[in-house]
Amino acid sequence: MAQKNAIVRSLPSVETLGCTSVICSDKTGTLTTNQMSIQKILTVSSHAGELSEYHVEGTSYAPIGDIKTADGTIIRDLPIASPVIQELSEVCALCNDARIVYDPSLDSYTNVGEPTEAALKVLVEKLGTKDKAFNQKLSQMTKLERVAACNGYIEKEAQRIATFEFSRDRKSMSVLTRRLTDGANSSESAVLHVKGAPESILERCTRVRVESSPGSPVELTDAIRNNILKKINEYGGKLSLRCLGLASISNLPSDSSEWDLRDPNKFIDYEQNMTFIGLVAMIDPPRAEVRDAITKCKTAGIRVIVITGDNKNTAEAICRRIGIFAENEDLTGKSYTGREFDGLSLAEKKLAIQHANLFSRTEPTHKQALVDLLQNSGHVVAMTGDGVNDAPALKKADIGIAMGTGTDVAKLAADMVLADDNFATIEKAVEEGRSIYNNTKQFIRYLISSNIGEVVSIFLTVILGMPEALIPVQLLWVNLVTDGLPATALGFNPPDHDIMRQPPRSSREPIVNLWLFCRYMVIGTYVGCATVFGYAWWFMFYEGGPQITFYQLSNFHKCSELFPELGCSMFTDIMSHRATTMSLSILVTIEMFNAMNSLSENESLLTLPLWSNMYLVFAIILSMILHFVILYVPFFTSLFSITPLNFQEWGAVLWISFPVILLDEGLKYITRTFITPPTKVKMD
Repeated sequence: MAQKNAIVRSLPSVETLGCTSVICSDKTGTLTTNQMSIQKILTVSSHAGELSEYHVEGTSYAPIGDIKTADGTIIRDLPIASPVIQELSEVCALCNDARIVYDPSLDSYTNVGEPTEAALKVLVEKLGTKDKAFNQKLSQMTKLERVAACNGYIEKEAQRIATFEFSRDRKSMSVLTRRLTDGANSSESAVLHVKGAPESILERCTRVRVESSPGSPVELTDAIRNNILKKINEYGGKLSLRCLGLASISNLPSDSSEWDLRDPNKFIDYEQNMTFIGLVAMIDPPRAEVRDAITKCKTAGIRVIVITGDNKNTAEAICRRIGIFAENEDLTGKSYTGREFDGLSLAEKKLAIQHANLFSRTEPTHKQALVDLLQNSGHVVAMTGDGVNDAPALKKADIGIAMGTGTDVAKLAADMVLADDNFATIEKAVEEGRSIYNNTKQFIRYLISSNIGEVVSIFLTVILGMPEALIPVQLLWVNLVTDGLPATALGFNPPDHDIMRQPPRSSREPIVNLWLFCRYMVIGTYVGCATVFGYAWWFMFYEGGPQITFYQLSNFHKCSELFPELGCSMFTDIMSHRATTMSLSILVTIEMFNAMNSLSENESLLTLPLWSNMYLVFAIILSMILHFVILYVPFFTSLFSITPLNFQEWGAVLWISFPVILLDEGLKYITRTFITPPTKVKMD
C-alpha cells in the first residue's frame, strides 16, 4: 500500500476498504493538480458596467506569459497604462503569504504556501510594475533574480501592519499596509487589501474602480454587480475557472492598536464598504488519471461525492470534466451548496444524499453531517480531509483519509494518509484492500480444503476397512512444510481482473459463506478420495503391485484367516511403503494443483495464469523439491517410511491429481455465471 502512496495507519481499515460504498472527496488538490494559474483578469471599464477582460498565458509557476486583450492583442507594461491593473497587482502581491522559488539544479519553479496565492504572485511577475525603467531590466535578470522581482518591487513600497487571516465564514483574507518611500513612513493612513470569494467580496463592496475614471471610485450599482456576477458564472461554467475577487479600503488608521487582531469575528466588520478592483479567474486542471479512477469506482459500485468550498458553477464544470456528471446531465437534486443543503428538512436531506454527487461552498461541519446521514443509510463511507476542522469528520467516517500535505491533526485522526494527495490513489487503495481480503480468503480456502482432504482420507480408510494410507509423520510433514510455502505465497496473489467490477461487499458478510463452504467440501472430498484411491490403485491395479481385490484390501486385518495363501506381510513391508508413498505423493501434488486453483476465487487459470504470482511458482517448485528430497534421500525415506517412485507411478500420481484443477474450474464457472456475476458499467 505504501508503495502506491497510501500509508495505512490503522490495519483494520485495509479490510474496510473492500466494503467502501461511498467516497467523499475534496476537489482541490485531490481531484485536481492544485497547481493554480491565472487565466483571466476582469475589471470594470466604464460607468455603464462594461467590462474589460484580459487573457493571461502560461500554466506553470514560471514568470513567463503574455497578457492579451479579448481580441488577442499583446499588452506590455499594463500597470503603467491602467491604474486599476496597478492596484489589482498590489493586492495580489501584498495580500499574500506565498513565495515562488526557483531551483537552479532542476531548472524548475515551485511554490511555498497556498497554490492560489502562488498563482497571484506569478500574475504580478507577468504584469510587471508601474516603473518602465525597472520593467526593462527584467529581461536582463537571471532566473533566480527574476522569480520574485516585481513582487519585491511592490513589497518594498509597503509596510505590513496587520493580517486578517482567511476564515470560511467570511470567505476572505485581508492585509493592512502603509505606503513607504525610501524606507520611511510617508503616510499616516493605511490601505486594507482584500481577496476572497467574489460573491462574498461583491456583497461587501459599495464602490468600484473604473478604467475610464482612474482617479476615484464610482458607485457599485446593481447593474455593474450583475454584469460581474454573470461573468463569474460564465467563467465557472464550461471554462471551469475558479474566481477570486479583489478589493481595497483606503484612508484607514495605520496604528495597529486600533485593530483587534485577537477576535476573528470582528474581521468581517473591518471588511465593509470596500472598493471592488477586479477579479482574477484561475484554473486548477483535473489530474489526468482522475477520470479513469472515477469510472473504475462507478464500475465497482462505489459512489463518489465531491465536497468543496468552491463556487457551485466551477465545481459542477470540474465534475463534468472528470466524469462525476455527464456533459449535458440535468443536475437537479444532484448538486447542492452548503447553504441550500442547510435549508432542507431532515427527510429532504436523507433523500438528497441518495442522489447528490456534489456539495459546493461547504464548511467542515457539512462533512460530518454528510457522514452521519450516509452511515445511517447503511453506507460504508471514506472521507478525505486536510485541515484541523476536518478531523471530526475523518474520525467519524469508516475510513478517514488525510492528505500528505495536510495538518498533523488531520493525519492523526485519519486511518490512511495519501502521500501524493491524489484521488486515483484512493481507487488503487480500494482495489488493494479488496485484493488483500480476497488473498486472505484464498489462503484460508487452500488450507481448509487441503485439511478437509486429509480428514476425508483418514475417515475413508477407516470406513472402508483399509490400511492407513498416510501415517502421522507424513501428515505432519505435509501440514508444516509442504503446505506452508504455497499458503504463504498466496498472500501475494495479484488482484482479479474483474475485482473492480464487483459491487462492494457487505461489512456483515462472513469470510466463508455457504457456497464457499460447499466448494471447500467438494474440493476437500476429492483430495481425500484421490489420496485413498491412489493407495488402492497401487494394491489392486498396478502391475508392479500385488494386484489383490478390493475385498482383500478392505479386510486386510483378517488376512491370515480369509486369504492365508497371500499372507499379511504386504501390508507392513516394502509394498505397504510404496502404496503409502503413492498416497503421500498424490496428496502433495494435488495440493500443489489446489494452490494453483487458489490464485483466484472466481477467475480461471486461463485468464489469470500461474506465472502472475511468481512467489507461488517458486513456492510450488520448492515444495516439490522438498518432497523429492524425502523420496530419494535414503535417510529421509526410512524416517518417513516411504520409497522412491518410478516414472509409471509418477504418471499415475499426475493422472489422479490433475482433475482437481478441472473440478475447481467448473466450480469457478458456476460462481462467475450464477453466484456473483460482475456488474456492468453504467455510462450516461
